[in-house]
Amino acid sequence: MSKSVQRQIAMVAVLAFVAGCNVGPNYKRPAVDTPAAFHDPAGGPTTAPAGAESFGDVRWSEVFRDPQLTTYIDEALTNNWDVKVAAARVLAAEGGLMVTRSRYFPTLNAGGGVSTGRTSQNGPFRVPGENPQQTFGDVFLAMPAYEVDIWGAVRRANEAGRARLLASRESQQIVRQTLVAQVSTAYFQLLELDYALEIARRTRDARAQSLTLTTEREAGGVAAKQDVAQAKILLYSAEATIVTIERDREQQENALCILLGRNPGPIQRGTGFTAQTVPAEVPVGLPSSLLERRPDLRAAEQDVVAANADIGQAKAAYYPQLSLTGSYGFQSTSLSSLFTSSSQAWQFGPAVTMPLFTGGRLRGNEQVAQAQFQEAVAQYRRTVQNAFREVSDSLIAYQRNREFRARQEERTEAHRTAADLANTRYEGGVTSYLEVLYNEQELFTAELNLAQARLDELLSVVALYQSLGGGWQTADTVALK
Repeated sequence: MSKSVQRQIAMVAVLAFVAGCNVGPNYKRPAVDTPAAFHDPAGGPTTAPAGAESFGDVRWSEVFRDPQLTTYIDEALTNNWDVKVAAARVLAAEGGLMVTRSRYFPTLNAGGGVSTGRTSQNGPFRVPGENPQQTFGDVFLAMPAYEVDIWGAVRRANEAGRARLLASRESQQIVRQTLVAQVSTAYFQLLELDYALEIARRTRDARAQSLTLTTEREAGGVAAKQDVAQAKILLYSAEATIVTIERDREQQENALCILLGRNPGPIQRGTGFTAQTVPAEVPVGLPSSLLERRPDLRAAEQDVVAANADIGQAKAAYYPQLSLTGSYGFQSTSLSSLFTSSSQAWQFGPAVTMPLFTGGRLRGNEQVAQAQFQEAVAQYRRTVQNAFREVSDSLIAYQRNREFRARQEERTEAHRTAADLANTRYEGGVTSYLEVLYNEQELFTAELNLAQARLDELLSVVALYQSLGGGWQTADTVALK
């Protein structure tokens, strides 16, 4: 080995020795103001003991006990188009990281060729006595410029690429979590419409019977024509409500089909609406554990990691860059001697470049990276704060909706009693049918409002479960916690 080559290798070794230093800041999780407990309107305990399981840690198949609903959630997680789009984005991020990691290694190209040419006998480059027609062949192995990662620019690029891959995976979990909540919400809304339709049809049948009786009383001279008209108003009101509910129910079936990845069509039901249950207590866990449980918070943190690594790449551009190039092969004008030792040809050499004047480009790139890092930190802190608010709002909704549903049940029972008394008084000739009209209409409205109150209670459980980070877990992910 020649001394010049030895000197080049020694220079490369010295420069590579300092390659262990990474310029730019190392990542530290941004500090966030974590509350000691979630906002509880009832003033009761909202946190669990350290290490206790949170409602968000429970797998969705254990939260939603309707077998038909769990079947639909499984189907949606397999066939929904948003899930497939998110999976494709993860694959794209994995490919991007592979491209970035390839910078760790030199690129080697191999090639070769044969060319035949003839020199003009009358041209200025004619050599007397030489054959004007010659064949030239070469075979080579070449290494284009390979950047030695002295200042950690490649390592920072890989750090950023890995963070973005993790963020895309967390985004995939966000899609799964959202889909579980959407399917559950759509299914419960469909069951509520079924129940509301049952109420409306039952009310219509009762009012049709009442109209028949009132018409007979009017024919017998006991009731007035006004009573018949008011009885018709009650009947037609129920029939109009039935048409509206049927329209909404059919459209709701279509919406649920789309979430399942199906074409619009009928939907099979499972447990009835009034048989759906909600947990008596929902432990929310410690607010600090929310940072690890919710995929959107983890995705936001990975964005901060990537932005922090981008600063290192911007700073590394200020320093000298060492690149290596080389090639080895065979060249000959005679193919028979192409692979002999005398036909060998090679070259190797390091090159060092250092920016002297860039017109502010490097400083501008660093400023952009710094600003994007500050933006990512602000986005992360905002996401964390919104997560605490979502849990508190969902907890408030869960508690207040339960209280409202209980009051609405009492109110509906009172309206039912009033309607029965009004009918008794009317049949006894004590009051006019106007009183019956009013109380029957109030009872119908109260029953529909009670169905809505029960739906709100179910949906508040779904919202609380989602806000606590539940809904994306599978049996494997729960077991790994």
